Order: sequence, then structure tokens, then C-alpha cells
Amino acid sequence: MTNSIRKAQIAAYKERPTLAGVFAVICEATGQVWVGQSRHIDTHQNGLWFALRQGSSPYRALQAAWTTHGADAFRFEVLDRLPEDYSDLRRKDELTKRAALWRVRLDAEGV
Repeated sequence: MTNSIRKAQIAAYKERPTLAGVFAVICEATGQVWVGQSRHIDTHQNGLWFALRQGSSPYRALQAAWTTHGADAFRFEVLDRLPEDYSDLRRKDELTKRAALWRVRLDAEGV
């Protein structure tokens, strides 16, 4: 890969729109649900699954369920996405509101 191609790919990556939203992690074995929010929902699952596989997730109940039931018992679902035109401040407030709403709707714990 030439240096100019690499620079172009890095620039394209940095300029891609961020997908902010609310997600749920669901344990199929127990029916437990955890709801969280992310400014980069398209990549959030990778980081969360990595921490769970390593046993280093800060979410104790989620980590305990993962350890007990294994990775195959879990799924990641995007519940809500924000429009791209929200400002950073509005995005943060809206994510907080929507995540709280989804926690109540699903009787879920927060992550």
C-alpha cells in the first residue's frame, strides 16, 4: 500500500459520519437486558464483547451472566439511532434521555 493511498483511507475513516444511538445487550438464557448509549454505536459492540471475553467488563452483573452462560447466549441490538445533524451537546442530552426511556421500557439495567 502506498503512502498516499494510506493517507486517503485514514482521511476517509476520520470523515465518516458517527452513528450515535441506544443499544441493548440481551441474554437469551435468562432474559436479562442491559441498555446503554454510545456516540459510536457501530463499533461499540466490539469493545464491549472484548472486555467481556477478557473478564474485565466494569458491569458486574453483565460480566457474571456472560461468564455463566457464554458468548453464544448474548446478542447486541441497536434500539434507537440519532440523526447525524445533531450537535455534540444536543446528541449527548438526547442519548441520555433515550437510554433512560429504553431502560424503563425494557426493565433493564444500565451499561
